[in-house]
Amino acid sequence: MATIHELSGLPADVYSAKCPTREVLDTIAGKWTVLIVDALAEGTLRYTDLRRRIDGISQKMLTQTLRQLETDGFVERTVYPTVPPRVEYALTDLGASLREPITALREWIETNINRIEDARRRTA
Repeated sequence: MATIHELSGLPADVYSAKCPTREVLDTIAGKWTVLIVDALAEGTLRYTDLRRRIDGISQKMLTQTLRQLETDGFVERTVYPTVPPRVEYALTDLGASLREPITALREWIETNINRIEDARRRTA
């Protein structure tokens, strides 16, 4: 089935404000998305485990980001019929394809944080 974008005949162009790639970039580039995908790269996690793993994320932001990632096909949500219900999140194949660039970004930041902080101090 062709997407609306494919039917328009326009090439994907993240620099174009009208292209749906821009919306996906906004989602993927968000700090909470990066942290959630990186955490789920380690394996399936329950909501509470994700919240504990990602220090500083509010319940509202975690819920909103997970919903968007599920809508975009990056995350799969599984609800188990227990009392109380158990909910787990895992990366889909599409989400797993983000692991390498997101892990590389996290590792780059962790490697270069001292240089970045030095630059910030020099310009403050």
